[in-house]
Amino acid sequence: MANVDGSWDTVTKSPMGDQKATLTVKSDGNSLTGTYSGALGSTAITDGKVEGDTLSWKVSIVVPMPMTLDCEATVEGDTISGTVGAGAFGSFPMAGSRVG
Repeated sequence: MANVDGSWDTVTKSPMGDQKATLTVKSDGNSLTGTYSGALGSTAITDGKVEGDTLSWKVSIVVPMPMTLDCEATVEGDTISGTVGAGAFGSFPMAGSRVG
């Protein structure tokens, strides 16, 4: 199992341009808790799970419109990469690196 705990600077390539955010997570067995903070505010992640080096979680946003984002990422050392699913709007690539 990868060391997933900590803060990650991420960039999601969305139709609205690059969305920078800091993902801060803590694992406890197979569960994951934390926050997702960006230009549009900070929100707690929900339904967080860890399976090996793969993380999955949900984030509820209200800007530009209310929706729940489905996120999945793989941690390899100090890098993280995956996707952010925005329902009918599709799925967008996300990548980042460990802070500090």
